[in-house]
Amino acid sequence: MWLGQPGCGTVLRYVVRMRSSVRTAALGGVIGPAGFVGAWVIGASVTSSPYSSIDDAISRLAAVGSDTRWLMTAGFVTFGVSLPVFASALRSSLPGRAWITAAATGVATLAVAAAPLDRSETIDRMHGVFAGIGYLTLAATPLLAAAPLRAIGHHRLAQSGIAAGLTSVTALALTTTGHWTGLFQRVGLSVSDAWIVATALTVVRGVRHCVAQPS
Repeated sequence: MWLGQPGCGTVLRYVVRMRSSVRTAALGGVIGPAGFVGAWVIGASVTSSPYSSIDDAISRLAAVGSDTRWLMTAGFVTFGVSLPVFASALRSSLPGRAWITAAATGVATLAVAAAPLDRSETIDRMHGVFAGIGYLTLAATPLLAAAPLRAIGHHRLAQSGIAAGLTSVTALALTTTGHWTGLFQRVGLSVSDAWIVATALTVVRGVRHCVAQPS
């Protein structure tokens, strides 16, 4: 296992064989967050419905009857498909179980998209369960990755992962107060998404680094 680790000549043969597929899969960690965040930013800007990014949950942009439902649903699906792809690159690049929670985040997000708000009370409850699972697994991903990252010398990425994960957990807890739900949700999701993007780019650079410096 490696993630741009110095002295990676011992895995050169593996890298040469897998570099293209791993690099491509890692880009899922860039495409997914970009599509997800872009959808909620644009959706909140163009919706004709009364909507507050501070007070209203992101999922309201994809609610039944919303004029931005197609846009936000596309954002959910982009994120939901891309995260398991990124998880496959993370599994090949980093020891530990962070890849499992990354993949679970994607699956939960697809379930959120399939259970939009305002269809029925039952669907609303299911939506809440799926969203909660996705949020928790997203926050857990950088926390689970911290120790393996530190072990291979990526101290800054490990530290930022701990900060991102704890911030996400705190923000998730604050959304249950009913105050500034949209703001806390966006903060919690954004910090972990930013960590995913940074990690994905590190995987891409790591592949190239290993190939460029054979032993």
